[in-house]
Amino acid sequence: MKQFDQLTEVEIIGRILKGEIQLYELIVRRFNPFLYKIGRSYNYNHEDTQDLMQDTYVDAFKNLSQFEQRANFKTWIIRIMLNNCYRKKQKASFKNENLQENINENLIPMFNNANNDAERQIHSRELGYVIERSLSELPEEYRLVFSLREINSLSISETATVLDISEANVKVRLSRAKKMLRSKLEKTYSACELFEFNLIYCNAIVENVMREINEL
Repeated sequence: MKQFDQLTEVEIIGRILKGEIQLYELIVRRFNPFLYKIGRSYNYNHEDTQDLMQDTYVDAFKNLSQFEQRANFKTWIIRIMLNNCYRKKQKASFKNENLQENINENLIPMFNNANNDAERQIHSRELGYVIERSLSELPEEYRLVFSLREINSLSISETATVLDISEANVKVRLSRAKKMLRSKLEKTYSACELFEFNLIYCNAIVENVMREINEL
């Protein structure tokens, strides 16, 4: 599969739709770290998160022909994951928020992941359990915005699209989440250490997803 690593998502999807189903493995491996962090940030445990990831990949595969190739694939598949999380928890989404707050219009991620290769950063060090616990205690609307913006490095616009809220709401929630977490998070840990998805689990997800889509 390494010879296909340079293909874009649009190119991969085009080839899958023409019959090269085995290339879907590239999609699964490429987006495992993102989807895992979403599920964990939604306060699902490791096992439930893996189940949600598998459901998400199968749902995405079934709807590949509907993927708008002008859209951002990452936001598209993350939205499918979030929709599965929403349905599982049967919670209403947060649509309205008080915007009367001092906000820096030039918000940038607390952690700069621009040069991080998610799989390259996978390590054997134990997860920052204290940080995970702190994040899990945040109200859901702040936790999800923090995860998308800070851990998965989505832009404000992409985060707004994924959560179906305004960019102003993204900025409010991110500002509040940072106030809750900044002092603790900046002491020791970097974003890539939060909810890391080990390659051992990555391989299992790939095998399960590919087996399921080959049975469709």
